[in-house]
Amino acid sequence: MNPNYCVIMAGGVGSRFWPFSRTNRPKQFLDFFGTGRSLLQMTYDRFRKVVPAENILIVSNVIYKDTILEQLPEIHEKQVLLEPHRRNTAPCIAYAINRIKAITEQANIIVAPSDHLILKENDFIDVLKTGIDFIANNNSLLTIGIKPSRPETGYGYIQVEEGAGNLHKVKTFTEKPNAELAQVFYETGEFYWNSGIFLWNLKTIDSAFQTLLPDVASRFSTGNKIYNTAKEQDFINEIYPTCMNISIDYGIMEKADNVYVLCADIGWTDLGTWGSLYEMSSKDEHQNVTLKCKTLYYESSDNIVALPQDKLAVIEGLSGYLVAESDNVLLICKKDEEARIRQFVNDAVVSFDGEFI
Repeated sequence: MNPNYCVIMAGGVGSRFWPFSRTNRPKQFLDFFGTGRSLLQMTYDRFRKVVPAENILIVSNVIYKDTILEQLPEIHEKQVLLEPHRRNTAPCIAYAINRIKAITEQANIIVAPSDHLILKENDFIDVLKTGIDFIANNNSLLTIGIKPSRPETGYGYIQVEEGAGNLHKVKTFTEKPNAELAQVFYETGEFYWNSGIFLWNLKTIDSAFQTLLPDVASRFSTGNKIYNTAKEQDFINEIYPTCMNISIDYGIMEKADNVYVLCADIGWTDLGTWGSLYEMSSKDEHQNVTLKCKTLYYESSDNIVALPQDKLAVIEGLSGYLVAESDNVLLICKKDEEARIRQFVNDAVVSFDGEFI
C-alpha cells in the first residue's frame, strides 16, 4: 500500500473574487484561464503525479459535493469529506487525518489549498518528493516557503534560521505585514512567503493536535470507530458545529517547536485576489490584462478586464481599473481599491437579499 496521501482543501467561498466567484460556484471550481480545467482540477492533476488517485481526499462544504464529483469523476464519493459548517483549516485537517488514521497508521500527508497556481510544476514535484522523504524520516512539521519576488502585503511570511541548503528550521511566522514591513522582509533575505502547503507524517500531526489543540483532537477522536462507515457523516454533522473556528497556522504551526520550511522557487501564486491574478497574467504594451473576452483599448493602461468569452469590451481613457462581469453582475472599481470588494458583497447582500451573491 502506498503511504502517501494528499488532502485538498476546497471549501472556501472566495468572496474577494466576486463577481466571478459566487456562493454556488466559488473560484476553485472556475476555469480562469480558458484551459478547460478549473483550479481544483489543476490542483488534483498536480498532486496525482506523486499520490495515488485513491489516496487523494477533497475536504469541502456539503453544498459543493455534486460539483466536486462532476469535476473529478475519477474519484470515489467516499474521497469527498463534507463539512456541514465552515470552521477554518484546523478542524478541516483534523477530520482528514482521522479519516486517514482509520485506514492506516503509517501515512505521509500533503495538505494544500485548491486555488493556488504553480507554473513550474516539474520543480514542484521535485520539492514534494524531497519533502515527503524528509517527513517520512523525521517527526517534524514541514511547510513550503516561497522566495519573495516583491514586497507583497497579501501573504504571510516565514522567517528562517540560518543554514545551508533549502531546508531550514522556522524562526517565526508573521501575518500579512504592512507595506513598510513587507519591504524590510523582502530586503533581508531571511523571510519567505508562507504558501499554506504542508507536509507531515500521520503520527507527528496527530501528536501536535493532541498537544496544541486538544479540544479539537478529542472531538474528532471520539469517532475513531465510525470513520469509513455509513455513520461517519452523521457523526461529523453532530460535532462540527461545536468545533472552534481556528486555522492550522495559528493553532499549531505558529506554536509547535518542530516546524521546518522547505524553501522553493516553483512559480507559486495564491490566487486570492484580482490583484494576484493581474500580477501573474500576461499584459499588453500598456500593462492591460484581458481574461477570456476580447478587448479594444484606447488611451488606457494598467487595467484588468474579465468578461464572458463572447463579449467585446471597448475601453477608452481608463487607467488602473478592474472591470469584471459574470452572470448578472458587472463590477467596475479601482484596481488598488479591490480590498473593498468584500464591502461591496456585504452591501449587495443587504440591499438585494443575496440575489447577486
